[in-house]
Amino acid sequence: QVRLVESGGGLVQAGGSLKLSCATSGRTFSNAAMGWFRQAPGKERDFVATISWNGDNTYYTNSVEGRFTISRDNAKNTVYLQMNSLKPEDTAVYYCAAAIPGRYAITTQRNQYYYWGQGTQVTVSS
Repeated sequence: QVRLVESGGGLVQAGGSLKLSCATSGRTFSNAAMGWFRQAPGKERDFVATISWNGDNTYYTNSVEGRFTISRDNAKNTVYLQMNSLKPEDTAVYYCAAAIPGRYAITTQRNQYYYWGQGTQVTVSS
C-alpha cells in the first residue's frame, strides 16, 4: 500500500519557521517528481513547490519564492519543505504529492500528481 505521510505542521507566530516532512512508503519515488500543495479554508488546493526526481530542479509559486525551500532525501524516502519568514496568509493544510514515477521530470500541475498525503495543518498567527 502506497502511503505519503506528512508531519511537522503546527502553530507558529508570523516570522517564524517550520519544516514539513513527507515520508513515503509502499513503492519507490526516487524517480518521481514530488510536490507540496496547500489548501486554505474555502479555497482551492494550490501549488506551492515541486522538486525533480534527483533534486536538481525546483520551482516555487511566487508567494513563497525566497522563503520556502523544497528538498528530498531519496535514501530516506522523504521530501521536506523548509518554511521561513512565515506569514498569516501561509495558513493552510499542506499536502505532499507524488507524480507517477518516471512520468514527469518536474511539474506544477495538480492533476499530474497521482499520490497524495492526508495533509498537515500549518497555522501562522499575526
